[in-house]
Amino acid sequence: MTGSDATPSFRLAYVPGVTPTKWVRIWNERLPDIPLTLVGVTAGEAFAALRAGEADAGFVRLPVDGADLSAIPLYTETTVVVVPKDHVVAAVDEVATGDLADEIVLHPLDDVLGWETPPGKPAFERPATTADAIELVAAGIGVLVVPQSLARLHHRKDLTYRPVTDAPASRVALSWPEEKTTDLVEDFIGIVRGRTVNSSRGRQPAQPQPKQDRKAAAARKTGAKPRATGKPAAKSGGKPNARGGASTPKRGKPRRGR
Repeated sequence: MTGSDATPSFRLAYVPGVTPTKWVRIWNERLPDIPLTLVGVTAGEAFAALRAGEADAGFVRLPVDGADLSAIPLYTETTVVVVPKDHVVAAVDEVATGDLADEIVLHPLDDVLGWETPPGKPAFERPATTADAIELVAAGIGVLVVPQSLARLHHRKDLTYRPVTDAPASRVALSWPEEKTTDLVEDFIGIVRGRTVNSSRGRQPAQPQPKQDRKAAAARKTGAKPRATGKPAAKSGGKPNARGGASTPKRGKPRRGR
């Protein structure tokens, strides 16, 4: 965006498996005059896209690969194993990585789980993408362990998935270049964090306290009794009467000067 007369806009990147629909809807309700453009990127491309200015912020998978990017972790995904529907794993509710020891576990080049040592037996060749690995699972060549959102993204009627209890998990975060934390980025952070439309980016301005309230608060802190601020009652100039009240003073005739 260049030039003072340029129309403001916001570009939001997102990696496969993330569904930004809810946040985009809230943005359009709160800032209808500022268009939001979605930019789909792979998990491997996300950080480069942010650094290159191709997006103002983005939903990425942690960890962030540099101190120049800020990130707010949002949620951790369930890890699942994708298998054919007639596979033995489909008969149980969940599995552990040890249960996959005799399986060929596909490990695509765009894997997002960051395995130290993938479970099972390695395939002869690593698939280029998760989508390619899904096709191999459907062909009965192996199984695939991925975040649940990717299993849903690549859903097929002939495949199913089950949770893997001890596998690494993928965490999703909102990230942006730290030096480009603009007002629009702050607005989107507020939406993601669930701030209300009336909040000022989460910081409520202090309301001026009335003078009387300030005096009362100071008195409470010191234990002193606050002084009344009203006008004192007028004093009576007459003598007390029999009922304990002040009598009305007698009025005489004015004296003539001698």
